[in-house]
Amino acid sequence: MTNKNLQAEFILSAQRVIDIEAQAIQNLSARLDEKFVTACNILLACEGKVVVCGMGKSGHIGNKIAATLASTGTPAFFMHPGEANHGDLGMLTKGDVLLAISNSGETSELVNLLPVVKRLGIKVVAMTNSEQSSLGQHADVVLDISVEKEACSLGLAPTSSTTATLVMGDALAVALLDHKGFTSDDFALSHPGGSLGKKLLLKVNDIMLSGRDIPLSSANDKVADALLEISKKGLGMTGIVADDGTLLGVFTDGDLRRILDARVDLHDAVVNDVMTKGGKTTRADQLAVEALNLMEAHKISALMVVDENRKPIGAFNMHMLLKAGVL
Repeated sequence: MTNKNLQAEFILSAQRVIDIEAQAIQNLSARLDEKFVTACNILLACEGKVVVCGMGKSGHIGNKIAATLASTGTPAFFMHPGEANHGDLGMLTKGDVLLAISNSGETSELVNLLPVVKRLGIKVVAMTNSEQSSLGQHADVVLDISVEKEACSLGLAPTSSTTATLVMGDALAVALLDHKGFTSDDFALSHPGGSLGKKLLLKVNDIMLSGRDIPLSSANDKVADALLEISKKGLGMTGIVADDGTLLGVFTDGDLRRILDARVDLHDAVVNDVMTKGGKTTRADQLAVEALNLMEAHKISALMVVDENRKPIGAFNMHMLLKAGVL
């Protein structure tokens, strides 16, 4: 087989998988009925935690579903059914809900848990392809995750079935999120260490330079002196202040290019005459992501931070936002 033919075979195989799995997902839409609503109501009424349980590939998918639920306002964790049969079932307590995943509905490690689960009075939301299976018959509600066929050419490896399960889990999580009015601030509180949390929680005060590190020049300074301050502080700009310390404007790399084009003598020119008057500023308590939006909207790479009297208390640039994980 030539290399070209091999490439075509790879692409055809991959396209077939995508088409089969896309159809499996599309088929789920018709199953969003009263049973889905019942499942949502059971999860909403849960006074404890949603305990997700599944074996093998279903377990891997269950882990992700539990993580998605937990990060979107529905307390949840994953319980391995094999370990649950040997002591970990104690993780499940009254007030919890069991979200049980088994494609066949006959996974022995999972089915063996059901008598104890029912004895505890715990409601069971099942995700399976058969309502008549052992799992389906013991569940309070069954979400149908059946697929016409697996994307595996042998029809054996869980592929489209696990994709359908994952999407149904996402549908549950987001439906609950929307109903609860879960906000981006709520989301950030459960993701403080990631880039999402940084974007939503970091404030300008957390990243700005302050004190002697702020690039500042007097309105009467020569342009050459302002350039030295820019070079020394490394933000690509310097704030221009009046005698009382209030910010009059900024002198930036862009201003420098403009006066070079105009052939202005850098040693004789006063910075007050060539600076950008006023200039965009931000507050120390403003979210860093809001400051980023301001910079992008006005195509600027650095900002001065001022207090209520327009006196500089900090400064930062795009590189610092990038380093902080905001950009």
